[in-house]
Amino acid sequence: MQGRASKAVARGGRPSRADALRLRERILVAATELFLAEGYGSTSIEAVARRAGVSKRTLYDRFDDKSALFAAVVHRIIEQIRPPPDVPLVEGTTLADILRRLALLILRAALSPQAIALHRLVNAESARFPELVRAVASDGSTREAMDLIGSLLDRELSDSKLSGENREFAAAQFIFMVVALPQRRAMGFGTPMTPAELDVWAVKVVALFLDGCRKLEQRLGSGEP
Repeated sequence: MQGRASKAVARGGRPSRADALRLRERILVAATELFLAEGYGSTSIEAVARRAGVSKRTLYDRFDDKSALFAAVVHRIIEQIRPPPDVPLVEGTTLADILRRLALLILRAALSPQAIALHRLVNAESARFPELVRAVASDGSTREAMDLIGSLLDRELSDSKLSGENREFAAAQFIFMVVALPQRRAMGFGTPMTPAELDVWAVKVVALFLDGCRKLEQRLGSGEP
């Protein structure tokens, strides 16, 4: 059956949706391997096509250029490191419990080997290739996390005086506090943190974050700038 389908495609027939998805995945696997191993600047469309076993025309039929291919690679990596669909993002009896668990989910994704490799690549080559930053920023996963954290603050902090702008600011700071130091240490700026150390880190970050949010509420409530 598969042989007949392949022959039909070879004779000029339109590939099935399943065949098209498998071909796209093959290209993305090849592109991911090359981008992360060789860097963005050193990876050519020709090299990706060779590794994927397709023609350049086939590749360009699916991706407009190298930056579009890289954006698809970023999206694929982020989808792979996300928590599985059956893992609830919001779970716990208190806001501290919910944020602590969410912090650990964020850390698990941010410290995965592919995420660290992608971070290294963007840091190393974004000055020459600003499209790398745009590809990461346009994926939307950080925005989703910020919206979730902002909604939690709005729901769980009683009589919250944090406006939408301040909730967004707080959510962005939470993500930075959770990820920045563990990620730097995972990249070689110090000793990578152990799972036990990451558990303690999440507890401390959440405590500091919530304390800061409550103090910000008090300042806003008193009319302080």
